[in-house]
This record gives sequence, C-alpha cells and structure tokens, in this order.
Amino acid sequence: MDTSQLDFNLLVTLDTLLAERNVTHAARRLNLSQPALSTRLARLRDIFDDPLLLPVQRGMVPTQKALELQPRLHEALEAVRKVVATDSAFDPARAKGTIRIAASDYTQSALLLPLVHALRQEAPGLRISWHSLDLTSLQGQMERGAIDLAINRPQTAPEQLRMRVLCREDYVLIARAGHPAVRGRIDLDQFCALDHVIVSPDGGGFAGPTDTVLEAMGRSRHVVLSTPGFLIVPMIVAKSDMIAVVPARIVREARERLQVLDPPLGVPGFELAMIWHDRTTTHPLQRWLRDRFVTLAAEL
Repeated sequence: MDTSQLDFNLLVTLDTLLAERNVTHAARRLNLSQPALSTRLARLRDIFDDPLLLPVQRGMVPTQKALELQPRLHEALEAVRKVVATDSAFDPARAKGTIRIAASDYTQSALLLPLVHALRQEAPGLRISWHSLDLTSLQGQMERGAIDLAINRPQTAPEQLRMRVLCREDYVLIARAGHPAVRGRIDLDQFCALDHVIVSPDGGGFAGPTDTVLEAMGRSRHVVLSTPGFLIVPMIVAKSDMIAVVPARIVREARERLQVLDPPLGVPGFELAMIWHDRTTTHPLQRWLRDRFVTLAAEL
C-alpha cells in the first residue's frame, strides 16, 4: 500500500463511514456532499486495494479487512486528537460546531433550556441539537458520534459509558391557583381522593413512585389521566381540578398559575447525571461543555 496517498481527512472519512455504515449519514457528519464522499471512498478503496464497504439493502456492510482496520484506525485518530487537544487552548467565544444532547422532555426544560440561554451568550458559534433519549440505543449513538452527551438518572447509564452526577431533584405537588379543595395545604385523605395526572414515559401507565409509597402505607390515589411527558402536566393542572406530583424544576416559572406544595407523604427524589462516551473525554469543546453543565446545575 502506498501510504503517501493517505491524508488525515481520508482517514477521518473512513473512520466515519465504518461507524455510520451509511453514505448519507456519514456525509452529514462530515459536512460533505454525497458525491464528494463517494470520491473519497473510491480513493480509499484504491489505496487499501479493498472495497472496504459494500452496499446492502439498507446502508453498507464492511469487508473483513475493514473490520480489522476499524478499531486500530479509531484508536490512532483519537490519539492524534488528544495530542492536538493538549496543545490547543479552547476559547468558547470562537468555538464552532454542533453539540448533540439526548434528554427527556423534563430534562430539556429543567436543564437544557437554561444551558441554551447561557451558550448563546458564551459560545454563539455553537449549534445545539436536542434529541429524545433512547437508552436502548444510546451507547451505539455515542460510539458513532450521533449523540455527544445525555442527561438522565445515573442508574440508567450503560456500564461502558462515563457518568457524572449533576444535581438532585425533589418532587412537589401542584394544583391550580383557585382549586376549591386545595387552599395552600393538602392532607393525605384529600390527596388520595382528588383526581391525579401521572407521567408514564413508556405510555399508558397509571402508577409511579408516589403509588409505591402509598401502597406501603395501605393507601391508593385516584389517577384519571396518564401522559408520556412532564411538560404538559402543569398546563393540564392549571386548567382543571386535577392535581399532580412532579419534579420541582419544571414548575419554577409557573407559580402564578399554580399552587406548589410539599406532598403529604414522602416521595423519594432522584439524581440527574450527564453521560458521555470515552471518545469525547479529552475533546476541548466537550470538556468545556461538561464543566459548564456542572456549574449551571449548581446555580439552578
């Protein structure tokens, strides 16, 4: 093989193609047109004297030689990136790029929205792409660069990924401001008797952490509505006589329309953590973003 024909961009192209196994997706990640990417792939095939990737019904499948190259190539490119990262001072005001963050709708409201406002001031050259969190495919998404950072409960983080706890969240009870049965306080009997909205991320569930606590007390509540996300719950409660137990951060700006109270029973809170792949650990932009997240979470 004539290595004089190789350059760094060609190797990055091959690494991306092997990760994505799809020309369209790889071209998007590399900010290239599909014809330009196809030209690079043709050069790589000539250099390695191997097809490297073969078209199939959906995407492409790597040849045996490509599979053997992939881990060594990725490791070599990461080593180069670490050298460059070590020697380069990072300036967020001059940074360019796209940050891809996966989170639930609750986390997008509680943490990502304040982050976006901060980044528009501190790093205006960055673009931020929010994605729905899919834990079943998160590791693969991070390995191929489709997701840079995820925010979720620490116990959900795959063992192969890195994780750092950001903050703790507590639950509060919400009722509309003029609710006839809730006037600044609520006891357990009222709580159990009133109609409740509940969040079921998987859809259709009518029980959650609150019901586990009630069951241990020999009690139950009256759940009449199940939704897949938290963000609509304050709006539902503000326009009805239903009540709900929700994470405190999603109602910090809705206190004029709602009564926000401590639940009449102890519902355990939870922690939120950021999750990332080892391939981004030393990247200057990614490292700065994680540090900024830690600071922001502490301020909130």
